[in-house]
Amino acid sequence: MSDTFLYTSPLDPRAKPLIDELIFEYDSRYGTYFSEEGAAAELNRYPPEAFAPPQGNFLLLIRSGETIGGGAFKHYDERIAEFKRVWTRSDLRRQGLARKVLLELEAQAARQGYSRIYLTTGFRQPEAVGLYLSNGYTALFDVEADPEIYKTLAFEKDISHLAASAALLGGGLPLEPLAVSHL
Repeated sequence: MSDTFLYTSPLDPRAKPLIDELIFEYDSRYGTYFSEEGAAAELNRYPPEAFAPPQGNFLLLIRSGETIGGGAFKHYDERIAEFKRVWTRSDLRRQGLARKVLLELEAQAARQGYSRIYLTTGFRQPEAVGLYLSNGYTALFDVEADPEIYKTLAFEKDISHLAASAALLGGGLPLEPLAVSHL
């Protein structure tokens, strides 16, 4: 069983499972808590170009031709990439796939010149909080407080060591969509 990373666009038909399941999951957890339009409005808040090189990227994790995970990042500022849409198919969770996606997104952000990561997750996503904390992200909120008081939970991570490695290797990976096999 081989997993492949595919750099593409949110408009790629292979991204549809990711988008559809994110909408379902966010609506199931939050309903109209954040917006009357629900999760679809959040997922459509940014144009697809926001997740395109050279300032962003959109990643799918493919197994046997099926999309099983993914994530994206966009420009936050000159040093900081903002991660969005980190997702793993619900029937394949607890296998380390989200961590694989997270690490690949970090490496690609570094290859594209970013030295820090910023991201947010909702207060009803304790699995995501655990993922980020266990992978070296710093919570920008009091982790001992009731997360609902914050609504959106922000995290950051310094990846300057990855950016320095990418620079030593000549600036890094191609910025155009391509397939990259890992593991």
